[in-house]
Amino acid sequence: MADNKREQPQVYPLPQSYNTNAGYNNKRDAESANVESDELRRKKRMKYLAYFAAFVVFQTGIILLFSLTVMKIRTPKFRVRSATFETFEIATATNPSFNFRMDAELGVKNANFGNYKFQNSSIVFFYGDAPVGEAVVRETKAGWRSTKKLDVVVDLSSNGLTNNNSQLANDLNSGVLTLNSRSTLNGKVELMFIFKKKKSTSMDCTITIGLADKVVREIKCK
Repeated sequence: MADNKREQPQVYPLPQSYNTNAGYNNKRDAESANVESDELRRKKRMKYLAYFAAFVVFQTGIILLFSLTVMKIRTPKFRVRSATFETFEIATATNPSFNFRMDAELGVKNANFGNYKFQNSSIVFFYGDAPVGEAVVRETKAGWRSTKKLDVVVDLSSNGLTNNNSQLANDLNSGVLTLNSRSTLNGKVELMFIFKKKKSTSMDCTITIGLADKVVREIKCK
């Protein structure tokens, strides 16, 4: 009977791309493996190139940051920081005058990543446009990223004034006297003990003196 017939296994035809030749199939497998290997190598090369590009960008950023911070040479600031008086004499009668001995603390602020060495200089004090005193600034250096403090003693006197007697009388009677200090330092900034560059800095400060209490009330520097 048909029901008792033994079922036969189904046979499917081979795809057209299949070749029964074993050597041919092995060759195709080898080619496929080579393609995969080439693809892996390509991906590795791309990954290494990406790492290298990131490294170059990082190094460029570091160099740029270094050049904008450490290697950038800034002009030091030269200022009168404070002042007190050893002697203090004023006259407001027919011959208005003043004679002071002032102890002043100067400051050279160096914001560079290297020492600032400067030469001997002088600081001149003015009443109006007339000089009334002068002090010597000795050569030394301001350390990197620091402020060098300098102490000077100067005698301030109106004896050499030939004009402005009326203005001086008005100032002395008002109880407030204004002086100016000006100076220039010439020196060099030394970076990393290798690079040296000449740098000059100027002082231009206004000193307001209270005559009644004999103190410096205010110091403003440009």
